[in-house]
Amino acid sequence: MQSGGGILRQPMSVWATAFAAVVAFMGIGLVDPILPSIAQGLHATPSQVSLLFTSYFLVTAVAMLITGWVSSRIGGKRTLLAGLALVVVFAALAGTSGSVAELVGFRAGWGLGNALFVATALAVIVGAASGGAESAIILYEAALGLGISAGPLVGALLGDWNWRAPFFGTATLMAAGFVLIATLLRSGPKPAVKTRLSAPIRALAHGGLSTTAFTALFYNFAFFTILAFTPFILHMSPYGIGAVFFGWGVCVALASVFGAPPLQRRIGSVNVLYLALGLLAVFQLGIAVSGPAGAHAGIIVFTVLSGIPIGLNNTVFTESAMEVSDAPRPVASAGYNFVRWMGGALAPFVATKLGEEIGIAVPYVVGAACCAIGMAFLYARRHHLSALARVDAVQAAA
Repeated sequence: MQSGGGILRQPMSVWATAFAAVVAFMGIGLVDPILPSIAQGLHATPSQVSLLFTSYFLVTAVAMLITGWVSSRIGGKRTLLAGLALVVVFAALAGTSGSVAELVGFRAGWGLGNALFVATALAVIVGAASGGAESAIILYEAALGLGISAGPLVGALLGDWNWRAPFFGTATLMAAGFVLIATLLRSGPKPAVKTRLSAPIRALAHGGLSTTAFTALFYNFAFFTILAFTPFILHMSPYGIGAVFFGWGVCVALASVFGAPPLQRRIGSVNVLYLALGLLAVFQLGIAVSGPAGAHAGIIVFTVLSGIPIGLNNTVFTESAMEVSDAPRPVASAGYNFVRWMGGALAPFVATKLGEEIGIAVPYVVGAACCAIGMAFLYARRHHLSALARVDAVQAAA
């Protein structure tokens, strides 16, 4: 955010990558408004439909381990294009699904493309953006927030017509992203050193990176409990669910871009994580209390407000993973994302199953407990995070 005229003065290649990142992140929230419609259209239970998230994030998590190996051999641009091509193909195939099993399988293929794109996009944006790594990460998180907030609206708009339409819409937008990156992003030199397949796992041996990653795993469980299960308890049309999660996504984006940086400079990154995890636990308990009592307004308010701590966490966790160890950023990102996306893979099915079989408040109580466990884990291993305090001090001085 220093030189180069500010965060908005970026090369066209950065904006092309950011646009594709927006569409990639739209894929996360895209299915939210249409989850009940998919369940009805394919005669499936909520827990079966939740596997759309589980297969997507499970494959994304595992595929993170190979992203550095691939990009160090074929280059960042080709890796981005390969990821986008896979998303285009599998998003279009998802729209043709005749059963939940087919849809879950196509979402798994989508997750592979998403992993190749998302992990490489962060490295490309950090490498090409003006203003340093902090500006690049904020731009990346802005793309994440915009994509997550726009996803439910696009899903609602197209899904109200037909639940298959959002998948074809995503394929079309990702094809546009493919063209932009193919034409605007220059092919950089291949890395001088090829990344080993074991590099992301080896990087997790660093105490700071493993602390950040496993705390983020518990956080992501809480995060995706809200994203995957709440549409089923809102009892609203696709437009209504889309509006709620649009408000939630706006809070995510604003907190990511405008909330996290000043808070980091004022109280430090680790303290922001404590604050955000605590707030997320409170809002989840608010949903839990509102749900069984039938307080529909309470569910909506606490769901939208939960976007604030989620936005803070997204930015601070990402920056922490990039800065806390001496591993190359793509390697650190791959190891961190492998662990944290496991939380996103587990939460949708576990939370929905708990809601179906025990009670709709239980998933949110478990989510709040995960936030508390994350805070305890962070506190117990805080001595591994001293590097973050030095980075905060440098940024505050600047």
